[in-house]
Amino acid sequence: MAKILIVDDDPDVVEASSLFLRKEGYEVDYAYDRATGMEKVKGYQPDLVILDVMMEMPDDGIAMAQDLRRAGFKAPILMLTSIGKATGLEFGKDSDMVPVDAFEEKPVGPEALVARVRELLEKVEG
Repeated sequence: MAKILIVDDDPDVVEASSLFLRKEGYEVDYAYDRATGMEKVKGYQPDLVILDVMMEMPDDGIAMAQDLRRAGFKAPILMLTSIGKATGLEFGKDSDMVPVDAFEEKPVGPEALVARVRELLEKVEG
């Protein structure tokens, strides 16, 4: 089964997401910050990364996505964000500025999370 890395500074989000994804049979690892997340990508080699936008810095998730793509990481990245609710700003897929494959607004329900992960992985296997 696919390996998923969750990078989010909210332990509740990490725990809940991990629980739902493991229940579906996915292997899950996690990190609570950008630096640890980057290290885990190298060692764990996930098939998909779930990434929070705002961690220690307001743009940590965006910067991490950019760093991953520059380093040649090709697997899907799903970005979770609550920025729209907090600021009224909307993010959209942008291959340079925000090089991710999909966005989900927090809080994301378990069914929506699992469905989006499945969809992204199926595109890769496709």
